[in-house]
Amino acid sequence: MRPPAFLYGLYERRLTRSLDGARLPHHVGVMLDGNRRWARSAGLEPAQGHQAGADRIADLLRWCEDVEIPVVTLWMLSTKNLHRDTREVTDLLEIIASTVAGLAAARRWRLQLVGELDLLPEEIAQRLRAAESLTSDVAGLHVNIAVGYGGRDEIAGAVRSLITELQDSGRGLDDLDEVITPEAIAGHLYTKGQPDPDLVIRTSGEQRLGGFLLWQSEQSEFYFCEAFWPDFRRVDFLRALRAYAGRERRMGR
Repeated sequence: MRPPAFLYGLYERRLTRSLDGARLPHHVGVMLDGNRRWARSAGLEPAQGHQAGADRIADLLRWCEDVEIPVVTLWMLSTKNLHRDTREVTDLLEIIASTVAGLAAARRWRLQLVGELDLLPEEIAQRLRAAESLTSDVAGLHVNIAVGYGGRDEIAGAVRSLITELQDSGRGLDDLDEVITPEAIAGHLYTKGQPDPDLVIRTSGEQRLGGFLLWQSEQSEFYFCEAFWPDFRRVDFLRALRAYAGRERRMGR
């Protein structure tokens, strides 16, 4: 049995006060996990779980604004997800496209797509690109939308891009040692020019990275939440921030 709503309100305010003056992340990555299991536990279809999860996204973005976090990355669809049951993938892609279009229409957040859009149906990819373009001049919270995303694919693509640049410049493969450096690879990732995530949150109780921001999360702090993504509350978000603020970040030192 859940505590009364007013108790949650009191707890939220207490958590919020505990963060006053605390060190907070500049970039938060969130793995929106558990939609299908949430639906199964409620006797619903997978698409209903994905929709419930999509409906939670705007809440998260507002919570990030409240504490002035400037960059958020949301993993909405992996490359591996594309190989699931055809009907579920079709439903999920429609939910993602509609959700991203809704976020863009608000013109409150600047959206950036990260992932292999060429792997998506052309109509879905066009809708996603249109949403991204609609927010290109928005100065608000920067939101990376990871769709058709895989960390290994991102790194491999960055290396291929570097090699292509090398060839286009007329240099030979003997120069690879000079060209392929950590700094150069970072400059060819989807998130180039952005701070690496300070905090990565994964919902649903799973405690693994699963390929999310593999390169960028080298020094990230991780927070694993038991709640399925559709049940993720502001209290859970504040707890993640409190846990982050209480950690000593040694950055490999």
